[in-house]
Amino acid sequence: MKRYRSVIIGCGHRAAAHIEAYRHIDNAKIVACAAPTPTRRDAVAAKYGLTPYADAREMIAKERPDCVHIVTWPDTRVELMTLVSEMNVPLCTTEKPLATSITDYKALCALADHTRTKFAVCHQMRWQKDLIACREAIAAGSIGSIPFIDISCGMNIAGQGTHTLNYGRSLIGDPKAVTVFGNTNGWDDADPGHPAPRSTEAYITFDNGARALWTSGPISPRAGDPKTTWQHIRIGAHASKGHVLWEEFGKWEIEGAAPSVGDFGGMDTWAKENSFAQARFHQAMFGWLNDDTKIPGTSFTASLHECAVIFALYQSSVEHRPISMEDYVPPDNLMERMRS
Repeated sequence: MKRYRSVIIGCGHRAAAHIEAYRHIDNAKIVACAAPTPTRRDAVAAKYGLTPYADAREMIAKERPDCVHIVTWPDTRVELMTLVSEMNVPLCTTEKPLATSITDYKALCALADHTRTKFAVCHQMRWQKDLIACREAIAAGSIGSIPFIDISCGMNIAGQGTHTLNYGRSLIGDPKAVTVFGNTNGWDDADPGHPAPRSTEAYITFDNGARALWTSGPISPRAGDPKTTWQHIRIGAHASKGHVLWEEFGKWEIEGAAPSVGDFGGMDTWAKENSFAQARFHQAMFGWLNDDTKIPGTSFTASLHECAVIFALYQSSVEHRPISMEDYVPPDNLMERMRS
């Protein structure tokens, strides 16, 4: 069995989840971490037995990893992903969203056109066991064909929107959006790393004929602790013979030929299942590295498309019309128009 070496850039709170997931992976090891702040990188290195680096370029040059995990703010994506690509790292995963500005999005599209690195975005709950069960029920045909999905989150669209869009698309075969018709409300700068409208709503049509209602922010259904904004990720699919529903911090249910129901099991169970899902995500990426045909639904191409859907929603909001996704290129001044 081939064994893989990984490193991580960024030593904030999300880094621990990426590192600890390696406890569940037999053929891969994380060996080093990089961050400009010594207190953060030294603490992470000491806790997990890693080699600390102040400079990501030096770490990659010395460690020669098979995989780099980028666990930093969205405004660092272009610089770090370009570095990884230039240093010919075979595989790289990054946190979501890929980009929150038009400039960064277009720079990443240009990178995607020539890079040899396999990039993927960390939508780890795509590999959570109950969401997998929902997908398997759909694949088995037990709830019939799916004309409609209902997907939502409590945080703004930059904070959780690409998660929900990716998870929802996973239920219906990862189709591409054809048209986006949406509206937005207000502007949320509470999290400076994830600026976005306070609330969004969109009606999406896909190239396989399915449709979606996609919401984010306070207008979304509550699916977890109402005192939080982040516990309300909700993915539903309505089919000809039944439905599936998955709430990350609530219930899940499959209604069809073989109905079943359950809940997320509380925060301790959630933490354990999140670690397993993170490990399955890593394993799927290593599987892709070993086999070009195993392209994940979280690939660079898929994630850039999901970014484009967000920008199309914004453009629909300011121009009051549906936006076609065929050869879609967001205008350079779109974010300024949104803010105004």
